[in-house]
Amino acid sequence: QKGEFAREWILENKAGRPVYHALLERDREHLVEKVGEQLRKMMPWLGKKELK
Repeated sequence: QKGEFAREWILENKAGRPVYHALLERDREHLVEKVGEQLRKMMPWLGKKELK
């Protein structure tokens, strides 16, 4: 409630969001994401839309 998160988020955005992008990349490489990608390929009713 002191605005600390907002200040950090503003600084993060001004710097090009390096921490945010690092966290996204870390999550993309997680095993559950890789397994999910393989499972979605086995579900033709989902279509060919690739998630980013």
